[in-house]
Amino acid sequence: MTAFSFAVQVTGRSAPVEPGFWGSTLGLGVIGAGFLFGIIMMIILMSYGRLYIQALLSGARVGLLDLVGMSLRRVSPHTIVNARVMSVKAGIPLETNQLEAHYLAKGNVVRVITALIAASKAKIKLSFEQAAAIDLAGRDVLDAVQTSVRPKVIDAPDPKKGRETLDAVAKDGIQLKVKARVTVRTNLERLVGGATEETIIARVGEGIVSSIGSAESYKTVLENPDRISKGVLDKGLDSQTAFEIVSIDIADVDVGDNVGARLRVDQAEADKRMAQAEAEKRRALAVAREQEMIALDKENRAKVTLAEAELPMAMAEAFRAGRLGIMDYYNMRNVQADTEMRHSISTPPGGPQAKPQ
Repeated sequence: MTAFSFAVQVTGRSAPVEPGFWGSTLGLGVIGAGFLFGIIMMIILMSYGRLYIQALLSGARVGLLDLVGMSLRRVSPHTIVNARVMSVKAGIPLETNQLEAHYLAKGNVVRVITALIAASKAKIKLSFEQAAAIDLAGRDVLDAVQTSVRPKVIDAPDPKKGRETLDAVAKDGIQLKVKARVTVRTNLERLVGGATEETIIARVGEGIVSSIGSAESYKTVLENPDRISKGVLDKGLDSQTAFEIVSIDIADVDVGDNVGARLRVDQAEADKRMAQAEAEKRRALAVAREQEMIALDKENRAKVTLAEAELPMAMAEAFRAGRLGIMDYYNMRNVQADTEMRHSISTPPGGPQAKPQ
């Protein structure tokens, strides 16, 4: 008999039952915590269970706590899990931290992984860091890889810019209109910081114009158009660009205007106008000089007239002073009359300007 049953028999009353652990405050707290934990785990499984199972079955295991942490860091768990599954299945194991870092840097994670898979299948050396740098630089990394595998063709000049042909003039003055097609492939090592397609088009255009300009005759270019492409390729126009030039093909060559003849005509017209201007200048100077001489003649005539007006006064003064006699006066008048007679004889009847018959 136990002490408890003996006490019941002696007193005739039943003793109070002591509560167990689960009935205590601590036990109730443990039950509440367990219930709360169960609810949280249920929410986590409902939110991330599918992604967890997908990653686990794909061999790209991602922990539940990692998935929860992604949501707290505002990273899309679906994007990271899908990208990691793609990379693992393609034999490119990547850590979730790498993918999260690129996602947080506003990069396109799925496109980077797709580019890595395409590069791996094409045996092109491309690391995740390099692909991420290309993507963050604003370039389309997948298009770059595809261009490396399948080169693309660039028109020179670009028709979208409003020009259909490249115009150049040979040494004989004949203009040629050229259309070229440049085949390029992406140089992944220089894609970050390398020049774009516009630079390739500009350099090719410059090379074509230079090659045509160095030709002695336009006929030489028409007979052998590939000399243009060979000359341009030898200049290494793809230096410091994001592309490697595979080939330059001359698609069309048309003969334009005779620019040399037109320039010579324009030069002759300009020389003519300059000569006319110079002649007009000399004529104006001659007219001005003539007017000056006319004015000077009139001035001298006026002086002679003044002098002749003073002559009678001087003769009168000479008579009064006794320096001139009457015979001297008559001799002077005879000389004047003789001079006037000779002048009248030498002058034609029609005046000084009339020609003798």
